Amino acid sequence: MSRIAAIKPFGQRIWLDNLSRGLLQSGELQKLLDEDAIAGVTSNPAIFYKSISSDPLYAADLAALKAQDLTAEQRYEALVIPDIQATCDLNLPQYNSSNKLDGYVSLEVSPFLANDTQGTVDNAKRLWAAVNRPNAMIKVPATHAGVLAFEQLIAAGINVNITLMFSLKQTDDVLTAYIRGLESRLHAGEPVDHIHAVASVFLSRVDVLLDKALENIGTPEALALRGKSAIAFVKVAYQHYKQLFHGNRFAKLKAAGANPQRLLWASTGTKNPTYRDVLYVEELIGPETVNTVPDATLNAFRDHGDAADKLEANTDEAIQTLVTLRKLGIDFNSVGEQLQSDGLKLFDEAFEKLLELTK
Repeated sequence: MSRIAAIKPFGQRIWLDNLSRGLLQSGELQKLLDEDAIAGVTSNPAIFYKSISSDPLYAADLAALKAQDLTAEQRYEALVIPDIQATCDLNLPQYNSSNKLDGYVSLEVSPFLANDTQGTVDNAKRLWAAVNRPNAMIKVPATHAGVLAFEQLIAAGINVNITLMFSLKQTDDVLTAYIRGLESRLHAGEPVDHIHAVASVFLSRVDVLLDKALENIGTPEALALRGKSAIAFVKVAYQHYKQLFHGNRFAKLKAAGANPQRLLWASTGTKNPTYRDVLYVEELIGPETVNTVPDATLNAFRDHGDAADKLEANTDEAIQTLVTLRKLGIDFNSVGEQLQSDGLKLFDEAFEKLLELTK
């Protein structure tokens, strides 16, 4: 068993944070599913920009699409939706054999709609219908408008990967919106047992920002917390998840067959070279979670990662870390808002570059 496949028995699923036509057609993705127990795939505008700009398998189709009277966004979708469908089809056997727990493939709505609730709902529904696969997930951002859209999409029976969470408040808002969406659907007499969603919580960007703040404070107490903020945050977020989905609020929905919204760890490539390169994988393995891992981190874990259930280790210390950050004047909610805003800008820039390719 590979080191990556050894994570699955602890209840966590590893998803690949990459997708390209070459990855599909070369058989490399199938190999990852077979050998490393990869249980899903995520995509975003930055991933597709890299793929379309560097993978020659897109060239002929892109040239043909440019000869048609289409917008740049329509050409982009015409290029990538077949890849999403093919990846869904590749993952369909594990989707079926896992009782719909595994095998999901994410496609993101236009990031230009991040502050437009109705636009996000309409875009998500159109993409869901276009992909037309039960194991697709439509990715939306966890902005205020995005959370409102997310609730409506869950009520409509659509699988969603809601992304760009950097604080407990953002995470709690998303998890409760999921429950409200399911409650609305159940109240309408619609089935809830087929719906799955994940909440993508970002890690490395939190430490990049807060490590600088801690260094600016400069006290021994502050410096001792470098590299610990993100892990502390998600360990506490996991306790919130357990209280919500294993408590009374979710009991009626669970009895109707509803599935918990799993927390997904994102941005798990270590950006500080002084930290262990598999830090955000090793320290956060635990039941009912997902980790979406970029190629470099996947290769590093395959080489020297240690699979062990650590997600609930040192939970008291994680709580104390957040308390100490507050005492030092760091407002995690403000940090979350800043990081989400920065993340949206990066998504916008990637999407703009992507549309330049397809003009």
